[in-house]
Amino acid sequence: MIYRVCHRTTYHYEDPVSVSHHVVRLTPRNLPKQTCRGSHISLLPAPTVTSAHFDYFGNTLLSFALHEPHDCLIVEANSDLEVNAIESPDFSGSPPWETVPESLAGNPSDEVLNAYQFVFDTQRVRSSPELAAYARESFPEGRPLLAAVLDLTRRIHQDFRFDKEATEVTTPVQTFFEKRRGVCQDFAHLQIGCMRSLGLPARYVSGYLRTIPPPGHPRLVGGDASHAWCSAWCPGTGWVDFDPTNNCAPSDGHITVAWGRDYSDVSPIYGVLLGGAKHNLQVEVDVMPLA
Repeated sequence: MIYRVCHRTTYHYEDPVSVSHHVVRLTPRNLPKQTCRGSHISLLPAPTVTSAHFDYFGNTLLSFALHEPHDCLIVEANSDLEVNAIESPDFSGSPPWETVPESLAGNPSDEVLNAYQFVFDTQRVRSSPELAAYARESFPEGRPLLAAVLDLTRRIHQDFRFDKEATEVTTPVQTFFEKRRGVCQDFAHLQIGCMRSLGLPARYVSGYLRTIPPPGHPRLVGGDASHAWCSAWCPGTGWVDFDPTNNCAPSDGHITVAWGRDYSDVSPIYGVLLGGAKHNLQVEVDVMPLA
């Protein structure tokens, strides 16, 4: 699939902002299944200095500062990319899940060390006996890792409800687990927390999802949204994506922008402001298939 993605974020401030510093993560990654043919981020008001670099996880960052008073900020990212469907790994042929935590201990290889850092608690995702108990229904002894993760994906989709009003961006995973209602960020955090509670590496993935309108209805320009899912690490296979919000293994309908330990590592726009008081935020996303 060939896509054009437009992500436009507008901040209207109640009072003028005198100084602001921002970091933007809106450039899709280049992956074996995904090629970013071009990406451009426009800023209004235009900063005098911008800096592009990679963060610790290899995500592309754009940093900029505004030193003139402003009461509105518009950040618009436009990207063209090709996303190809890839053959799913043999879920039933993956190693027994309980052997994976054992394989991490004392292994100094770069691949294993990279995976091992995604086992530990983070600010937004903390392991717990409750999450481990919920996960174990999908992880009986001897079950292949990827088959177990796929079953956990199905159960989370079945047991929890998507509700845009139920949680906020700062809602901890335990609150979502108790309320059983939330958004894709919460679904991803929960699945990550369940896997980490069993000693399994899991990481957070942010990006976009191609949405298909109901039959007879046109596409709503700007009506798409950012999306989030998770990845599980499997020895011999590497990272495999799972989407608990939609109960699927992502294919060419998912566009990857960034990944990290949780949402805090991949926030699309982060800023520190002087002034501004309250602000109104408007986000418009359009994922347009071209071919």
